[in-house]
Amino acid sequence: MCTSAGHSHQIAVDVADNAPTSTASSAQLIETLVLANHILFDQGVVDAFGHVSVRHDKRPDRFLLARNMAPGRVGAEDIIEFTLDGEAVNANGRKVYLERFIHGEIYRRRPDVQAVVHSHSHAIVPLSVVRGTRLRALFHMAGFVGQGAPVFEIRETGGEATDLLISSSRLGAALAEKFDASDIVLMRGHGSTVVGGSLQQVVYRAVYAEINARYQLEASRLGEVVYLTEGESEAAVRNVEAQMQRPWDLWVEQAKARRAVDERGRQA
Repeated sequence: MCTSAGHSHQIAVDVADNAPTSTASSAQLIETLVLANHILFDQGVVDAFGHVSVRHDKRPDRFLLARNMAPGRVGAEDIIEFTLDGEAVNANGRKVYLERFIHGEIYRRRPDVQAVVHSHSHAIVPLSVVRGTRLRALFHMAGFVGQGAPVFEIRETGGEATDLLISSSRLGAALAEKFDASDIVLMRGHGSTVVGGSLQQVVYRAVYAEINARYQLEASRLGEVVYLTEGESEAAVRNVEAQMQRPWDLWVEQAKARRAVDERGRQA
């Protein structure tokens, strides 16, 4: 059990299917969401924890997210549809992520966002807790990080005794406000959340945000770090991210091959 704002709750929760059913999302979108889960695990952005969602392709007021489970094990049968309020459409008794409110409130506030990744990637967490040091873009693959990623301080909304989890729409809405001027927000003592215009883009950004954080920590031990200018960051987003299909195709190939080997091992 964990506590948040003085109330007990579980990280994995049971919810009733209170939201009305709608037109089913495309099978291709679900397949891509499954691949996104696997890639994020393979690339070390998520481990047993963390999650990725995508906006419903036929209903922009809905989103798709796996049931509560390790991302590397997600299959198409694990995907659940939610409203922006975090109400389940088709959980069918499956436990869901407590922090689904991260996704719903960002989609509500940012109509342009089509996919969201929340993770606890290891190099980013230290940069969420050190005063005066912000995650900044230092190489061209992470231009979207910009001149300094904002840090969400949950104490400002939830008080001094939360478990740092985004366990309600109120906390989710407070986090979503930080995305008014950024596509990545660090969460103090917790991790980060990244947004994008597609699953391919948000996975690319989550992977390279972690690499940028690792480089920043390593470079800061060597001396003064030279970061990208605002103009360089904007140019990198415009030109380098245009090539994001290249790593995506490679990551998909690797993810499928890895799981094919695992499946053959189970059948042996």
